[in-house]
Formats: sequence, C-alpha cells, structure tokens
Amino acid sequence: MLWSVLLLAAGASAHVKSSLPSVPSGWKKVRAASADESVSLKIALPAHQSDALETAILRVSTPNHPQYGMHLSSEEVRSLVAPSDETTDAVTEWLNRNGIKGKVDNDWVSFTTSVAKANNLLNTTFAWYQQDGDKTGPKLRTLQYSVPDELDVHVDMIQPTTRFGKLAAKASTIFEIYEEPETQGVANVKVAADEGHPTCTGCIYPDEIRSLYNIKYKPSASEKNTVAFASYLEQYSNYADFTSFAKAFVPEAADRNYTVKLVKGGLHDQSPDKIGVEANLDLQYILAVSNPIPIREYSTGGRGPLVPDANQPGPEISNEPYLEFFTYLLSLKNSELPQTLSTSYGEEEQSVPREYAEKVCSMIGQLGARGVSVIFSSGDSGPGNACIRNDGTNSTYFEPTFPGACPWVTAVGGTYQTAPEKAVYFSSGGFSMYHKRPMYQDLAVKKYLSKIGNTYSKFFDNTGRGFPDVSAQAYKYAVYVGGRLAGVSGTSASAPAFAGVVALLNAARKSRGLPSLGFINPLLYAAPSAFTDIVDGAGTGCDGRPEFAADEGGSAKWNATEGWDPVTGLGTPKFDKLLALAAPGVKNA
Repeated sequence: MLWSVLLLAAGASAHVKSSLPSVPSGWKKVRAASADESVSLKIALPAHQSDALETAILRVSTPNHPQYGMHLSSEEVRSLVAPSDETTDAVTEWLNRNGIKGKVDNDWVSFTTSVAKANNLLNTTFAWYQQDGDKTGPKLRTLQYSVPDELDVHVDMIQPTTRFGKLAAKASTIFEIYEEPETQGVANVKVAADEGHPTCTGCIYPDEIRSLYNIKYKPSASEKNTVAFASYLEQYSNYADFTSFAKAFVPEAADRNYTVKLVKGGLHDQSPDKIGVEANLDLQYILAVSNPIPIREYSTGGRGPLVPDANQPGPEISNEPYLEFFTYLLSLKNSELPQTLSTSYGEEEQSVPREYAEKVCSMIGQLGARGVSVIFSSGDSGPGNACIRNDGTNSTYFEPTFPGACPWVTAVGGTYQTAPEKAVYFSSGGFSMYHKRPMYQDLAVKKYLSKIGNTYSKFFDNTGRGFPDVSAQAYKYAVYVGGRLAGVSGTSASAPAFAGVVALLNAARKSRGLPSLGFINPLLYAAPSAFTDIVDGAGTGCDGRPEFAADEGGSAKWNATEGWDPVTGLGTPKFDKLLALAAPGVKNA
C-alpha cells in the first residue's frame, strides 16, 4: 500500500519521460482526440538484474569458458530480464488507481484505455496527426508524456506515444539492382558455354562464392538445424523464382522447398507484382551456400517507431517491426527456434529512439543466449548519408546503423572483386552512438583506433561498439526476380551468404553432438586467422558535408586496413579454418 500513498499524495511531481520540441517536419495536427476514443499502449519494465543477461550471454558464448555452448532455456532467460516484484506492483497499481487494467507479460505491461484516462495518466494531450502524403490516415500521438517521479525508475519506455514517422515498403539494405534485358528472361536465357548456367552481366554466382570462401562441406539435412531469414514491409519471397534459381545454380536442390511462418499479420503473397527482391535474395543465397539445410522464412507485418531525420524525413521512410518479431521468437520454445537467423534490413541508429534500440538489442541478446546466431547486414551508406545529427544542432556526425551496431548482432559488411577482394564503397560501418564497445572486440578495435589517431574523432564516439564484425561479397549477386535474372548489390547480399556459412558450421557441430554456436562474435574475434584480411578499398559517404570537401571525392571514408576495420570487420571467411574451429574433426568435403 505504500505506493498508493506515494502516488496519491497531493502535489506529487512528474518526470518527463520523452518529449519533442515541436511537431516533426512533414506532420501537422489535424484534430484533438476525443475523450472517449481508444488508445493501446505498452510499458517496458526494466530488468531487476541489469547486468545478469550480459553476463549469461558471454558465459555461454565465450570459447574456453566452462559453460561454453550451454545455452539457456526460455524460462531461464525470462528470469534474467524479469522486473522486480516492486516494479511490477508499482506500475500495475499506478494503472489500477487510474482505472486501467494492465496485462503483464514478464517485462511488458500492455493496456487499452480511453484518451481521457491516458491523458490523465501520462500528464499529456493525445491528438491526431497527419503526415504529408500518407494515405493511411492520421496517427494518434503526443509531443510529450510524463510518469510520476516515483515511477521513473520502474519504466523504461511507453509506446507508441512520441513516435512519429510513416513507414514505407522498402528499407532493406539493397544498394542497387541491375536488370537484364527482356531477352534474358528465364524462358530463353542463354547458358554460357564456359559457365554451365544462366548468366547476367558482371554478376557473381553461387559456385564462385563457394569457391572463393573454400566451402566444400556437404551436411545432411536435419530439422534440428534450421536457417531462417526475416522478411518485413510486404517483402515476399517467390516459390517459382526459388525453383528457377535452384535449377540454374543448385541443381541438386531443384525439388526442394522452404517453409514460411506468418508473424503479426504477415503475408506471403505470390502475385507477380508482390515479388520481393530482398526476400528472394535472402532465400536464394542462403540456399546457395547452405543447401540442404532446411530454410524458414518469417514474414512479419506491422511497422516500428521512427524519429525523423535528414535521411528519413518524409513519407518514403521505413522502420521494421523488430519489437513484434523478436517478441514472437522469444515466445517460442528452444526446439522451435532456428539456429541461424539472417536479416537484411536496417536504418540509421539515430532514427530509432534510444530506449527502443536498447530494448530490441536486449531481445537479440536473449536469442543468442538461447542458441541462435543472429546475423544482420551492416548497411549501404559507408560512414553515413546525410551525416547530420537529428538532435536539433544539425552538426556533422557519422551515422551508425540499427540493429547492426547492437553488440549482440553479427554485422556483415561488403566486399567486391576477387584476387584480392576489396571493401566495396557502400559498405556501412562505424561506431555506435548508443552501445559501448564490448570486451570481446576491445583489442581488435583499439588497434584500429591507434592507427587512425584523431582522424574524424569529432564525428564518432570512439568508445562505441565497432561494426561490422565480418564481411562477404556484396556486389551484383545473380538473383531470379519475376522469372528474370537481376544483379543485386548491397550488404543485403553479404548477410545471407555469411548466414549460410554459419548454418553450415552449426550443421557440422550437430553432426558431432555439439550444441549450436549461438552468439558467435566472441569465437570470431578470438580467431582472426580464420578470415581473409581485407586491406584494399574503402566505405565512403557523407557526400556534400563541408568538413570533407577537401577529401578525395568530397566524401568521408573508412579505409580497409590490416586487422579489424569499420568497413570489412575481421574480413571474409576462410571456411576450412572456421570449420576446424567450430567442429574439430569434421572434414571440409
């Protein structure tokens, strides 16, 4: 009853939890919200043991630790992120005293109430806001909300509240798509005599990728080792294109299929005008590298929150519903989870509310602790695009990506050419604004920072988590889209290719009775010799910013250098070395 007394005390003060200085650019208030209109909100509760999850992840993910590979159960992870009874009681009693009944699910409390009660609860004023060009209608939002001072430590965030931004149907990390002429359609595509398969101009093919990374291992298919990829924002893979690709490039998989799980209203539309280049790319190159390992696609509906900035200011912007997707995955039993998960989507870290980014990153870490290797593309903007802070100062600053800069993600950058491979100019990398550098990469990143001295020092946080972790080919992958070959470039290509590598490593471990790799970064950073160090090329960006006008090309750049660097990470995989590391005794044949 103590909380009742505190929160009902006359004159109790409130803490502003989140606020915006004004209505975001491109939005306008269209009307006040009626008192009896309905609003649904979710409260994120802080974990009782703030460092327990991190400790547990590293314990089961660090080679040579006595508990390496001893992944946690769903119940064990839930206990690590659970709020204290005091926090749960304080928040639910606060809601009850305001005539609101909340539904508690471990570290979340969700509720639906009237606008009048929500306004009173959060000391705010909800209204309807419309964004220019948005045909989906106005959104119920507010510019500021508060919680009682006594509750501040018991609430991480409440959303959607101050989250503005209309989300468009494309935010994958595809950089460019090259379409072949109609005469090169699948019905009459020519097979080059020296290739033995259909070709597209300047493309790289599955056999070249397998050869480049010395991938010879052929696992057995097992439902106990699954590789999955995530599709968002109306991106649908296509069965017919999958079959065409398999027949052309992986003939032993010509009769294979894959499974699709629909999440939070996700669909799998097979109409010709609904074919997703991103989804097809992910699916086809996971197959190319990891066949015959079972493949699963998760198609997720919904759209996540966004803070508008210079690169994503208007209707054609998009954030993926990571929160909904990872909530779904974490609700599954360990036996229902994939062992490898690839995602080729992302946005600027600063465009995502910090508390949202941190919450999603924690959820990714929970998957790692349960034995899932989570792979993300690093992005396709080098150091950044606009390179402008969205905090109102408009100062120049590099733009790390989300979720690629999350320390529990294995972020994949991009290369091109062979003999030698070079960093491709669009490969994103840098240093997180939200997450500090984890110990597993401390030595590697410090070596890089010592080389560059004060170069660009005012444009990034040198204590932040460095990314990417690794890289792979990312230029002009041959992909079937609508029955035609197209050359697709971006770290959207390198991520599923590397995910295929990890899936093979997990298969090899399964064959020896070993657990899946789970969070893999500590293993990778402990074995830099298992990668080809990329020392040529650079990731470029921030075009047009005056601070870089005198630089070559008028752009800022991260150079590929000896050792880890923020464009190619540790380098590209030497599969035979990784196989020997992950599954000793398994032959690369």
